Amino acid sequence: MRLIVTCEHRFSLASDGSVWTRVCYDYPFWERYLAAFDSVRIMARAKVEPGIDESYQAVTGPAVEFWPLPFYLGPEQFLLRRGKIRRSLLSAVEPGDTLLCRVGSPLADELLPSFWKEDRPYGLEVVGDPHEAMGPHTIRHPLRPLFRSLAVCSLRRQCTRAVAVAYVTRDHLQKRYPCPAHSVGVSDVGPLDFRSNPKVFTTSYSSVSCENTQFVDRARSYHEDERPRILFVGSLAQRYKGADILIKAVKHLLPVIIPTVVLVGAGKHRAELEKLCRKVGVSEYVTFLGELSSGQAIREQMDRATLFVMPSRTEGLPRAMIEAMTRALPCIGTRVGGIPELLADEDLVDPGDVAGLATKIKEVWADPERLSRMSERNLRQVQEYRPEALGKRRNEFYRFLRKATEQWCSMREGKAEAT
Repeated sequence: MRLIVTCEHRFSLASDGSVWTRVCYDYPFWERYLAAFDSVRIMARAKVEPGIDESYQAVTGPAVEFWPLPFYLGPEQFLLRRGKIRRSLLSAVEPGDTLLCRVGSPLADELLPSFWKEDRPYGLEVVGDPHEAMGPHTIRHPLRPLFRSLAVCSLRRQCTRAVAVAYVTRDHLQKRYPCPAHSVGVSDVGPLDFRSNPKVFTTSYSSVSCENTQFVDRARSYHEDERPRILFVGSLAQRYKGADILIKAVKHLLPVIIPTVVLVGAGKHRAELEKLCRKVGVSEYVTFLGELSSGQAIREQMDRATLFVMPSRTEGLPRAMIEAMTRALPCIGTRVGGIPELLADEDLVDPGDVAGLATKIKEVWADPERLSRMSERNLRQVQEYRPEALGKRRNEFYRFLRKATEQWCSMREGKAEAT
């Protein structure tokens, strides 16, 4: 059986049609779905990139193929291409396929109504929260409140009708986007009546794939004479990662702390952030590295850093923070999304609080023993994201989704024979 997966990531196409990515979603990410399915078809937007080099990773491989959707950036382009996108989505799915949508996603909005009409089962991986992602300080658009309301309502409706839902958080996303149907285990599936007796398999697991080789062996030890090297990793395509908050906080650190701040990430807001550095007078302390390929290049920056800071305005479960924790890097984050499930409350600040972030950095940096404890705690906490810990929950979810689809196909064939 083939699994169809919708994804909002933007992929790159080489001139020969091969598919590539720099930061995530390479072939090993999709290969894990093959634990329960015979093949995988990825449906996502992609465009031709002329500069594909060794920093890119291949997306497709044995039993994993790619279905490129018309490319779009932002709601205006999506609406202009909506008809073509919908037709492409519908033509990619065949009657015997299983569907899994990574949401929130406008692609799911276009595809799922056709499943509802047939009472056809589908699964969701809830990897983001549109309520936070479209908050007041994340997107500048006059129709932002409307987009936010529609996206939240849509995701709630999608979760209500799904037969299998996996969340990347333990409870945060579950509360906002619940599954009201009766939750069952894999062994309790039995014959499913999707109309009169709805059942849903719910679970939680991170979509971050950390190999055992990414984990360091021991925690770090800190000393008073160290100069802080603060690392930020996140997209600059939107404002929700909070890079501007960190830049403003640097001003509050001076002259008590003279930091080196490294920002890893690319996007349309980079020039704006560089201008902000000049405006607040911290350009000499802040370095923009641009986008780095996932893997060794990112780990090298994490190993050089002494503190990881993620001042996000919204999050699901942040990949970059989990990867920093595998390197035993002390982390400071905000009280949004799944971050409080990763860090102790004493290592958190409120989103958008520039002064609070600066105070927190000063507070932890003044206490080398505390930094050492943060390192030890993070490395211990992140052990639950090892492949063997996550694989069991993921595979149970995949098997349930496959079985539900097989039963629907069998019911459909039975009705066809009866007529």
